[in-house]
Amino acid sequence: MSDSTMAARAAVRIALGGDEAAFELKAALVEHVRSLGFEAVDFGTYNAEPVLYPDIAVRVARAVAVGEVDRGVLVCGTGIGVAISANKVPGIRAAQAHDTYSAIKARSSNDAQIVALGSRVVGVELAKSIVTAFLGADFGGGASSEKVARIADYEREFSRGSPSA
Repeated sequence: MSDSTMAARAAVRIALGGDEAAFELKAALVEHVRSLGFEAVDFGTYNAEPVLYPDIAVRVARAVAVGEVDRGVLVCGTGIGVAISANKVPGIRAAQAHDTYSAIKARSSNDAQIVALGSRVVGVELAKSIVTAFLGADFGGGASSEKVARIADYEREFSRGSPSA
């Protein structure tokens, strides 16, 4: 990687967070993100003590939503709970991915800012590959722009009140 690429990546901040079921995977991914040249911001947890994963997922999602960080990586046992939790934050699109293709499409087609992984579903090396793919992909726009805009329309509609049939 060139010095200019490393410098550009160092300016990109990646938030990482997870629960006790995935704290070891999160720690490995923090180091991996740093090895890729990005700044890693670790939101915890740091041990096997039980935590409420929605709290960590929402902290990461809020940091992304307000621009404190550029993207996020969330981990729990399956990746499902943290993705659901993060998606409660307005403006956030968190996508669960268990393969590199899904991670790339989450970014390129859906403009996801957060990828969610399951420590009981993927191993460390696959998780690193997924994160690398996610961080290396960009939103492609094109026909997907209208779809992502429609998601935002629905989010605004439902944030004004309860959903109606």
